Amino acid sequence: MTITTQSTGQPSVEVRDLVLKFGELTVLKNLNLDVYEGEFLVLLGSSGCGKSTLLNCIAGLLDVSGGQIFIKGNNVTWAEPSERGIGMVFQSYALYPQMTVEGNMSFGLKNQKLPKDEIAQRVARAAEILQIEPLMKRKPSALSGGQRQRVAIGRALVRDVDVFLFDEPLSNLDAKLRADLRVELKQLHQQLENTMIYVTHDQVEAMTLADRIAIMKDGLIQQLASPEEIYNRPANLYVADFIGSPSMNLIKGKLSGDTFDADGFAVSVAGYDFSRQPSSNEVWFGIRPEHVELGEGSGPHFEVTAEVVEPLGSDTLVMTRLGGERFWLRMDGQSRVTSGDKLTIGLPVHAVSLFDGRDETRL
Repeated sequence: MTITTQSTGQPSVEVRDLVLKFGELTVLKNLNLDVYEGEFLVLLGSSGCGKSTLLNCIAGLLDVSGGQIFIKGNNVTWAEPSERGIGMVFQSYALYPQMTVEGNMSFGLKNQKLPKDEIAQRVARAAEILQIEPLMKRKPSALSGGQRQRVAIGRALVRDVDVFLFDEPLSNLDAKLRADLRVELKQLHQQLENTMIYVTHDQVEAMTLADRIAIMKDGLIQQLASPEEIYNRPANLYVADFIGSPSMNLIKGKLSGDTFDADGFAVSVAGYDFSRQPSSNEVWFGIRPEHVELGEGSGPHFEVTAEVVEPLGSDTLVMTRLGGERFWLRMDGQSRVTSGDKLTIGLPVHAVSLFDGRDETRL
């Protein structure tokens, strides 16, 4: 497992050797993570990978089995959630139905017995930032899903904390609302410059929102890097297959010198930038559908047959076969391709990823 990190300043949240067990099941395994001041970090992975569990540990909603958590340099491993200086937004809006928007946003501040003037100022500022001022006297039943989620975010904003935690806040919304609120969240982060940790299983949210992404599997971080690094240089086979839609084309074969061979598909990888040598001659050859060139291109070229064509408007996806495996191409949306057409494709070496056939890490 390879983790790429980049320092962007002082850590705002530090996770040290974190272990979480439920009985005999170990969910988080000696996990380490630094989230820097003002960073938007996304925890990404499939269901059951441990991303929400990690967020709940940082929030103090779960008691850890081992390790430590620091927020702003303070050890909060055993502190109550209210003492950690965080604001949290959940997947469910969790609004009080009998209260107005204003009442929901001010409820926690009233429980802290803050002065009325300060409460009013904080609520007004959050409402202005989220553009929900006309909704303040409404109750949740009179709001749309997107408006309710804005209120839930506003309830976290009024706490005026340094760290915000988001647990799949957009997953209950339809596709258009998700896209709209995704833009608003990005603008919100740019405006506030607070540290934000965001959990999602949606790779589009991760790629568009994050300064860095931590891809998780089985309670471990597989790769921690910028969206560009993860997309272009996945650390292992899991990351390569997880990121992208369709995901990276992957073909298993043998490497002999500069030649990769799989089921009669032989291609030169001369010029590939190896980070290390493979442990055996078995390797995985990978290339993303959008990096495949039409025509002979700049690298080795092959003739394939279009089996399935999926027109998406802006793009057209074409499924073919290469090396005995399904092989996807991403073409211009106006391309006139039908099933059965013969296509010549090029495979530029600079866009290729190779992975060790044994441990599945990047070569």
